[in-house]
Amino acid sequence: MRQPEPYLTTIPPVIAALTDYEPYARARLDDNAWAYLHSGAADEITFRANREAFDRQCLQGRALVDMRGGHTRLNLFGHAFEHPILLAPVAYQSLFHPEGELATVRAAAAMDAGMVVSTLASHPLEEIASHAYAPLWFQLYVQPDREFTLDLVLRAEQAGYQALVVTVDAPLAGIRNREQRAGFRLPAGVSAVNLQGMRQSQTQLVEGQSVVFDGLMAHAPTWRDIEMLRAATQLPLILKGISSPLDAALALELGVDGLIVSNHGGRTLDTLPSTLELLPAIAATTQGRVPLLLDGGIRRGTDILKAIALGASAVLIGRPFIYGLATAGALGVAHVLRLLRDELEVAMALTGCRTLADITPAVLIANNT
Repeated sequence: MRQPEPYLTTIPPVIAALTDYEPYARARLDDNAWAYLHSGAADEITFRANREAFDRQCLQGRALVDMRGGHTRLNLFGHAFEHPILLAPVAYQSLFHPEGELATVRAAAAMDAGMVVSTLASHPLEEIASHAYAPLWFQLYVQPDREFTLDLVLRAEQAGYQALVVTVDAPLAGIRNREQRAGFRLPAGVSAVNLQGMRQSQTQLVEGQSVVFDGLMAHAPTWRDIEMLRAATQLPLILKGISSPLDAALALELGVDGLIVSNHGGRTLDTLPSTLELLPAIAATTQGRVPLLLDGGIRRGTDILKAIALGASAVLIGRPFIYGLATAGALGVAHVLRLLRDELEVAMALTGCRTLADITPAVLIANNT
């Protein structure tokens, strides 16, 4: 059996871009962890589309623009951010490095990056928060035990999390053939520690009932749960996994504070469009009433520029920072963030955008193909 290589303690010069991290991460992960990290749903069409959409969009360069005083600062939900790059919620980070989320949160603090902590984190949400020196949000999967769900929200509030991110596009896991072929399982010592003590619900099916509709979806969240959460917390409430303008409109009606345009990294429903393709219609629906964030496929600073030009206020990265974590722990995550921020600033300078507010659709060249 192949032995994973040791984690790096310095970053070699050959790692000059985010994509350079991928083979280094693969060399340090076993087949089990790699299948979980690098899988998409079914034929992985959406997984690939997220990346390809950015490559098809071209930028309009500008010359001789005075860029003195330029910056990447922004305000989201009443908090100041130094740049528009956040770390997306990724479950079970101890799969990829022994320190898991504790390494990630230290890197986020070092690079002034917001971090979203998963319900399925491999460390207690309070322990992660104790290491945070940058904005920290809590990602919530609504559990069948609604009382336990509200307790999770209360724990996040008491630990100092500054926003609640509710994932709405994964009421059940997508069909991930890559994981199935690898026989994926959580190894000993890695678990969803924040769900310990939750009552387990058992749905008894009778003949003729569907395993999916009457079983797995029996306790799935609905818009009533969003109403419940809106009433239960004063934290900014953000819905992650919005891909439909209709859902965006419903969210606004219920008083949601922000939306994350996401297809779960291509891990739930295959053949969904890329998030970059979905963004303009959702931006047209929301009309700037709430911040829009986007994840899926971000690999370059130019990708961030394109997302902002099409209506995003900020972006989240998932797999890229996990590649860094799997390569060099906190150092790798911090380097991934540094690379992206540097690339974003260069892209802004060369398109004549002194601040994020200057990034408009005018930086894009219409693609008529």
